[in-house]
Amino acid sequence: MNILQECQGASRVAITGHVRPDGDCVGSCLALYQYLRKKMPQAQVRVYLEKPAEIFACVKGFDDIDSQCEDTDPYDVFFVLDSVPERMMEPAGKLFDKARKTINIDHHISNTGTCDVFRVVPEASSTAELIYELIDRESLDADLAMAIYIGIIHDTGVFQYSNTSPRTMEIGADLIRWGFDFPRLILETFYQRTYLQSQVLGRVLLESVRFMDGKCIVSCLDRKIMDFYEVEHADLDGIVNHLRNIKGIHCAVFMYQTGVLEYKVSLRSDEWVDVSKVAAFFGGGGHMRAAGCNMKGTFHDCVNNLSLHIKEQMESRLSVQEDGDRQE
Repeated sequence: MNILQECQGASRVAITGHVRPDGDCVGSCLALYQYLRKKMPQAQVRVYLEKPAEIFACVKGFDDIDSQCEDTDPYDVFFVLDSVPERMMEPAGKLFDKARKTINIDHHISNTGTCDVFRVVPEASSTAELIYELIDRESLDADLAMAIYIGIIHDTGVFQYSNTSPRTMEIGADLIRWGFDFPRLILETFYQRTYLQSQVLGRVLLESVRFMDGKCIVSCLDRKIMDFYEVEHADLDGIVNHLRNIKGIHCAVFMYQTGVLEYKVSLRSDEWVDVSKVAAFFGGGGHMRAAGCNMKGTFHDCVNNLSLHIKEQMESRLSVQEDGDRQE
């Protein structure tokens, strides 16, 4: 895919990602926004996203994000990044439907390819990595490099997840040559938590429950508790990773209530469970080690339904392991 060729002659270009945008979604959208503004100065370029967490305010273009999406005029080109169109915020979906050309760039294995033009590479660490590969090196500057870097570190867990490839590390090395303060960026956007967020994390850990002989763990925040702490979804990013990091845990489940009998579910795992398959069964998606979905029902209903699919994979893994032990 040649981004500039796809946008040739366009006077209006829109960019969006998925609801509840994470680091990769924000980083890739703002990286493409910067690139197109630089290469197509005469065109109107807009980014439509739900309001991202303030930790990403350091990225150039953050203040230009439109979370209201009140425009009604059709766009010549409409980009959907790090997502399928079905996961856009609703107002952006109306503009997407009227666009003359739609383009999808993503790395989720559950995305089978959508839009008029698409580039889906499940082997890539992040959509930000794909943006890096699609732009010309001459256009890189410190601001653009930082946006891409944020996307990569958030989807690789700062280069520790299994989706980190040698190519990912090479790209990271190239990006930090631009001189932005990458240690501060990692600390403030990935690791650092406010006191309130730390309190909520403590509560989640305290009320977590292990199941499947202690190999899995689940915790949940209902709306009442979220209102008590005055936290929103952006304050809950990264909590599931803390659950997954507990010794002996192969699969972690974190849920928070989004409506009456409705939950947002985040899943993390090691090589024992492909959580993208679990999430896909319930209409979600993601990566083998990190995925998510939305579910309806009581907390116990959701956990029981998830458990059936997690158990099936874990028993299959255990059976293969036992066969290997017998052969030895």
